[in-house]
Amino acid sequence: MTKGIDRRRFLKASIVGGAAVAFPPSALELFSTSPALSAMASLAEPLLKVAPGETLITILHTNDTHSQIDPLPDNDKQYPGKGGVARRATLVKRIRKENPNTLLVDGGDVFQGTPYYNFYKGEVEYKSMSMIGYDVVTLGNHDFDNGVDALAAAMKFANFDFVSSNYDFRGTPLESMVKPYVVRVLGGVRVGLFGLGISPNNLITPDNFKGVKHLDPVHMARGVVKLLRGQERCQLVVGMTHLGYYPNPKEGEIGDSQVAAQVDGIDFIAGGHTHTFMTKPVVAKQPSGGNTVIFQVGKSGIYLGRVDLKLRDGKVTESAGRLIDLRDVSLT
Repeated sequence: MTKGIDRRRFLKASIVGGAAVAFPPSALELFSTSPALSAMASLAEPLLKVAPGETLITILHTNDTHSQIDPLPDNDKQYPGKGGVARRATLVKRIRKENPNTLLVDGGDVFQGTPYYNFYKGEVEYKSMSMIGYDVVTLGNHDFDNGVDALAAAMKFANFDFVSSNYDFRGTPLESMVKPYVVRVLGGVRVGLFGLGISPNNLITPDNFKGVKHLDPVHMARGVVKLLRGQERCQLVVGMTHLGYYPNPKEGEIGDSQVAAQVDGIDFIAGGHTHTFMTKPVVAKQPSGGNTVIFQVGKSGIYLGRVDLKLRDGKVTESAGRLIDLRDVSLT
């Protein structure tokens, strides 16, 4: 089940209220891993055990896949033979068999990096992701490399939702194709999913971003989370961001940690943009003291990120996460 909101109504309601006040991020804590992450555990095995009355939601995620359809070549100096959409598809299928309450999301920059994009302009990437079974995807700066019209044309090959809460697409071909958020219902749990994109300044050629407005990510995140928690009655809120991960930010840098430190109510952020190879998720403290899990899994589809969240009575009670090396996935 999917539910969206009209972008015009959302932007009108969310833009009103003034800019967010920036302040330093909270300290980050290392995310504790589950004992189920031993080397002997199946790659598809749930990371947490659930008791009667509990629901386990699995979020699988990628970011910055950059048109890497095939595995990296065996002579690659850093990641020989890793990745590939076939392995990803095989693993996703196995995980969904173990836990049907699974979502697959992406943090943007699906395009640019191999001849697949140069020749096919995004068709191969989005068709592949549709076949793998992606549910919701946000947009990165490189997804605009051929301009708004070309991105809209490529989106016609996608069988999943696009979300962005801080890009205003009104008056562009993308207006009806990108939602500010969607709601999915898994195992009786209402899951709200939204996206945040980075500023185009010095990253996207103005002509390629023509007609699109970038809005403050912290301010817009506050608005969409409030809407998801309130009007949409979501028990779990997930953000897909293409902002970057900056544990020690320079002045003015707003990444996942900074958003989490200023916005209450986000349970999990699947990040992107900085190609950060995190070995495990981290936890950032929200203003109210709650926890936001943050995870980013590098680039090129080399790894798949997994976070399991256990809910009881509509509240997250426990989380566990891991990084999966797709080279370990057998296609047989």
